[in-house]
Amino acid sequence: MNRMKTFSCLLLLLFSSKYAFSQPLEQIIINGLDSISRGTVLEYLPFEVGDEYEAQSVIKAEEILNNLGIFEQVRITIDSNKLTVNVKENPVIKFFEFKGYKLDQVLSEKLIDDLLSNFKLKPGNIFNNKSLTKLLDQLKIIYQDSAYFNSDIEIKFDKDLKNRIGVELIFSEGEPALISSLKINGSSYFEVDDLYDLLEIGEPDFFIINYFTERDHYSKPKLEAGIEKIKSKYIDQGYLDVSVTLPKLIFNKKDNSVNIEISIIEGNSYVFGSISVDGDILGLSNEKLLSEFDFQIGQRFSRLKLVNGVKKIGAIYENNGFAYANIKTDISILENTVNTKVTIKPDNRIYIDRIEISGNTRTQDEVVRRKLSLLEGERYTKDKISDSINSIKRLGYFSSVNHQLIRSKTNKDKANLIINVEETKTGEISVGLSHSNSTGAALNAGIQQTNILGTGNTLNASLTSSAAYEEISLYFKNPYVNELGHSISFGVFDKSLDASQIDTTSYTLNETGILFGYGVPFSSTSDVFGELRFSDINLTCGSVIALYESSECNSPSNLDAQFSLTFSNNSLNDFYNPTNGSNSILSTKIGTPIGDYNYFQLEGSRKDYSLINDRYTLKLSGRFKYGTGYNDDELPFFKRYHEGGTSSIRGFNFNSLGSTYPNNEPKGGEFSLVSSIGIASPVDFMGIDNGNMKVFGFLDGGSINDQFSDFDPQDIRLSTGIGFTWLTPIGPIGGHFAKPLVQKTGDQTETFSFSLGSSF
Repeated sequence: MNRMKTFSCLLLLLFSSKYAFSQPLEQIIINGLDSISRGTVLEYLPFEVGDEYEAQSVIKAEEILNNLGIFEQVRITIDSNKLTVNVKENPVIKFFEFKGYKLDQVLSEKLIDDLLSNFKLKPGNIFNNKSLTKLLDQLKIIYQDSAYFNSDIEIKFDKDLKNRIGVELIFSEGEPALISSLKINGSSYFEVDDLYDLLEIGEPDFFIINYFTERDHYSKPKLEAGIEKIKSKYIDQGYLDVSVTLPKLIFNKKDNSVNIEISIIEGNSYVFGSISVDGDILGLSNEKLLSEFDFQIGQRFSRLKLVNGVKKIGAIYENNGFAYANIKTDISILENTVNTKVTIKPDNRIYIDRIEISGNTRTQDEVVRRKLSLLEGERYTKDKISDSINSIKRLGYFSSVNHQLIRSKTNKDKANLIINVEETKTGEISVGLSHSNSTGAALNAGIQQTNILGTGNTLNASLTSSAAYEEISLYFKNPYVNELGHSISFGVFDKSLDASQIDTTSYTLNETGILFGYGVPFSSTSDVFGELRFSDINLTCGSVIALYESSECNSPSNLDAQFSLTFSNNSLNDFYNPTNGSNSILSTKIGTPIGDYNYFQLEGSRKDYSLINDRYTLKLSGRFKYGTGYNDDELPFFKRYHEGGTSSIRGFNFNSLGSTYPNNEPKGGEFSLVSSIGIASPVDFMGIDNGNMKVFGFLDGGSINDQFSDFDPQDIRLSTGIGFTWLTPIGPIGGHFAKPLVQKTGDQTETFSFSLGSSF
């Protein structure tokens, strides 16, 4: 009985389906096509005329066509082995426009173009509602990530009789939500303020500063970057399990503000355990390699110290020719201790096969090659390559210098060094402004070519003119006159100075002369340069200066035969905006007995730059100047030193420090000492390239004395302040606010000064 019931059900199910048996298809009819070809539809059908079909395959075909995105509607029917496909095509996009948005505030032209391409909604594409929905969802995310929580998008369609459609997205952006509060919870090891400083966004600063920084403008990418910095700070202090939860955002629609909460779960802290080095250690002792790690067992774990130690070991191998050494670091954790194993596989020693210079369209190869410390055939050395690249950069002929090492495919012991340069403008007709303590503000014009015909030679013809100073000069220098890298230079000049225009005593000085120089390099960063200059000096003294400086004023026409010897060492990484390196200069100047002036001058200066972090640069600088006469002569009064002003001790008037004549005009001195400490930060909140503009704070100190023996620490003046410098197309400009901290009775002070031609 049960068997009969089961058999009856199967028969009923079988005959109830119209398409239960496979049947041959006799005809396929497609209705509703306009721009889509019949072949396109047939391509996606899982059967053709003559094939046997089933109900399931018909349902599948309908699903496939609907999912193509080119049809608004698809319906397939079967009647007497004839299959009919009825379609309604989606329209073709004739235009897709964004309106009402502020360009580059949230959306840019490139972003819009990328979005339309990604979602296939550009003119000519077939319109698809699903793609439009996805685009709107993406736009919502973009606006919310930029804090435009109140933004809205209106959609307008324009469909014509040819089944073409135009789409307009009309944006009502509103204003970005401002951060009302930002809280960091869960921190016990670090002060919350220290973590807060890692975030670029947060509660508003003082309103004037906040106007420029826009600190209270919410930005999801900036918030996420700040959270990663917080994690890194914890990990670098041994908190390897630290967790920073996704920030909780509470949006207040009423006042368009957002409150942010960041929660930290610090976890356990870890310390350094054992550390070992395994592999080929080049015959070095384990103690030597382990000494590169700046930590001891039991100290709090620091990822940064571990990474730096591995880098130092890598540098040892690279300086021994192993350019492709594989250094692997494995750590194991036991309770709260991190044990480290460093495995070294040096691979082959590398020798330089070829050195190729590319990108130098004007500069001759030889000009670049003579700056290389590493030659073809030599063993690869990282330090020599670094020195070579820095030497090429200091030429000043190239805006960028990059290099890469390409290993030979046939010989694993050799590699080619490719140096790619991008040439900058080395010749120009220029008009500009400058400012110095010796000449004041001046207009400069000239023709300058620092790389004549790509040879590396320099030719300058210049004119300088100001109320106080005028100069016409012609100068030529060959920096590589022989294979030893010696340099030679010569020039002619004509100068005139009206000292009364630069806040010193009243006299005029006219000087015409020639000079000849010869330089010898000590290294890639240092050289010694000797120069001999002869000049005819004509001096006209004012009444006061004639009374007190009669020795020079009574002999108005004299020959100055000066010999100077200068040692310089420059390892700065940039000319105008250095962040690393130093620049030291020590020079002597002697008025030889050939001329009418017998004097001796010794001058030295040094500037050191270093990065405090990836944002702040520390500058330490100092200089001294000393001069005296010999053979019973005095140092000529017009060669004395003056201090005070922009390039000296800021906060004090230009050239105002030191002793004076009875009429209170500055007398100058034979010995001066000036030093400064400064910290600079790039300006990246005003849309200005942070390599071109910086703000800085400074502390200046120094003194000037009639003679070296008169130096007294009580004569030192101190000042502090803030300023900015901006590298413009006409050169660097800047300004500062300064306040004297230590001053003497009678000192002339200034609060603000504007400068031309000087940088941090």
